[in-house]
Amino acid sequence: MNIKFGASLLSWITPVWTSEAGKHAIEKTAQSGFDLIEILLPPSMDFDSVEVKKQLNANHLEVVCSLNLPKEAHIAFYPKVAENLIKQAIDKTSQLETNLLGGVLHGGIGAFSGNPLTENEAEVIVEVWSNVADYAKEKGVNIAIEPINRYESYVCNTAQNVLDLISKTGKDNLFVHLDTFHMNIEENNFYDPIIAAGEKLKHIHITESHRGMLGEGTVNWNELFKALKEIDFEGNLVLENFSSSIPGMQQMVSLWQKSPYEAEELAIKSLQFMKNYF
Repeated sequence: MNIKFGASLLSWITPVWTSEAGKHAIEKTAQSGFDLIEILLPPSMDFDSVEVKKQLNANHLEVVCSLNLPKEAHIAFYPKVAENLIKQAIDKTSQLETNLLGGVLHGGIGAFSGNPLTENEAEVIVEVWSNVADYAKEKGVNIAIEPINRYESYVCNTAQNVLDLISKTGKDNLFVHLDTFHMNIEENNFYDPIIAAGEKLKHIHITESHRGMLGEGTVNWNELFKALKEIDFEGNLVLENFSSSIPGMQQMVSLWQKSPYEAEELAIKSLQFMKNYF
């Protein structure tokens, strides 16, 4: 196994990028003992890669990027808009000299048609994915696509949904990005999806069923880590738990219950929880 432990930007700040907030997140991630930070890129792409790279180097921290498509870039409705935005995110990822862009790249979060995914919509997504995969390959970037729960998307809810669409593209630089919060809602268990993904699994958001301290919710961690060991997982385990101690976080991610832990305690203890399995 070759695992790197990371923290999401959202462990420290709300999903509203500013250079000052980003610098704070980078410093806190490094100080807390993580190997890397996952930077959620803003859809505006108002993001100074050169300055961020300097901050990462100063803190001896690795990085991966992610992008969550907004409603106005829902691939099935606005394929050209989505393709252009993903390509911009690939550019930012390449500029940071890292090789992974993850995130919700199958459809806009909160965008719905009122029906299940149609064959025509799937064809549109496959075409866009094929185009961005070719573009990413030129930049040395792999793309990992994150299925999310039914209340946020109708496109890809499970690992198999993503795997099926990837197989239709025939591209070898498209991978799966899982999230235990969404798996807890949509998958039958925490073992089978990981086994099914196998070498296609490159990135996992590690988060509890209630977004709080690992081990205090309903996620079956024994099942998850057993599967990771069986596939000899090579990739990133990135903490994405949320704390209401961060100003504005409750409103931004619908975290209506007050967290019993401050952000730093939540991150450090959750990192130790992950490491205890190895």
